[in-house]
Amino acid sequence: MTLRPQPPTPVTEVHDSAAEALAAVDQQYTANRRTLVALLASANAPLSLPEIMELQPDLAQSSVYRTLGVLEQAGVALRIVTGDEFARFELAEAHSGLHHHHLICTACGSVEDVTLPSDVEAAVVSELEALAHRHGFAPADHQVDLIGVCAACQQAA
Repeated sequence: MTLRPQPPTPVTEVHDSAAEALAAVDQQYTANRRTLVALLASANAPLSLPEIMELQPDLAQSSVYRTLGVLEQAGVALRIVTGDEFARFELAEAHSGLHHHHLICTACGSVEDVTLPSDVEAAVVSELEALAHRHGFAPADHQVDLIGVCAACQQAA
């Protein structure tokens, strides 16, 4: 697993926003939570529990799993469900500053972050807002996940 050379949001801001989000749900920003937030902020793609354990072998797996649940509850981390046995986790957009979408492989469970050209993103937002309006829905955000088979799995088949 490779890491981003620099997170898009400065690390101090990520930690400050994570601490605020956790405080809002009456949770402390513990050392383990800080470690996982830093790891998610530096990852170049959503991470599975085994990948997290590989990158942070000094943490107990049960603690990591519980901590991810707390971070998800506080809106700091986002869980991405895939076709394999492990969900993936990433820093939520509100904390990372990165708006993106995902390509999710149903064969191997890989998740790739993708961004749309700004004009396409604007068209998607416009269409989603119109759809929401027609249904009397007040959207807060959106995420688009394309589910299919990655190039590597297609080639292997």
